[in-house]
Amino acid sequence: MRNYHETRFTFDKSRLKVWKALTDYFQHFVGKDKCVLDLGCGYGDFINLINASKKFAIDLNPEMANYLRPEVKFNHQSVLLPFEGIENMSLDVVFASNLFEHFDDAELNVLIDNIKRVLKPGGKLMLMQPNIYYAYREYWDDYTHKKAFSHSSLCDFLLSQNFSIERVEGKFIPFSLKSRLPKSYWLTKMYLALPFRFFAKQMFVVAKKA
Repeated sequence: MRNYHETRFTFDKSRLKVWKALTDYFQHFVGKDKCVLDLGCGYGDFINLINASKKFAIDLNPEMANYLRPEVKFNHQSVLLPFEGIENMSLDVVFASNLFEHFDDAELNVLIDNIKRVLKPGGKLMLMQPNIYYAYREYWDDYTHKKAFSHSSLCDFLLSQNFSIERVEGKFIPFSLKSRLPKSYWLTKMYLALPFRFFAKQMFVVAKKA
């Protein structure tokens, strides 16, 4: 994982401007005073900025703990193992960004079972990740990708796991934040407000546990 972060996912402080706008957008779906878990938290862009009463984060790379705020409880572990220190049906929201595509079918079944165990009835699973329908050229450039999801197939997978679909945005944001364009809070806010998002190749899906 350390090598992956050094090659594909290096730290970039300017990303926080974009993520501040994204978490403003996500906050509507999270709500207030909720218990939230960030799976594969990376540098903590989401969990550091989201407003929540309790914050948990899991990542396979132990160095990610150094980027998290003090209020975030960090677990260094695989997301395919039972989530340590998190009680059954105790969370309101589980969030994951660019995670599900890194697992095969058998691993995804284990992961979704872990998620369902910790989510409250009616709890939300919020996913942001590449959409193969729009990102078919770039999708396999990441050597760790194992599974290809479109907005349709991801929703079908979640429905098969007894989730209901609350929100689907097939074109949410561009494929990568690695760009020559300036990383700006206000530009990102304006982009998210557009009725049609040009160059968007990542999707955003919100599902609710039955």
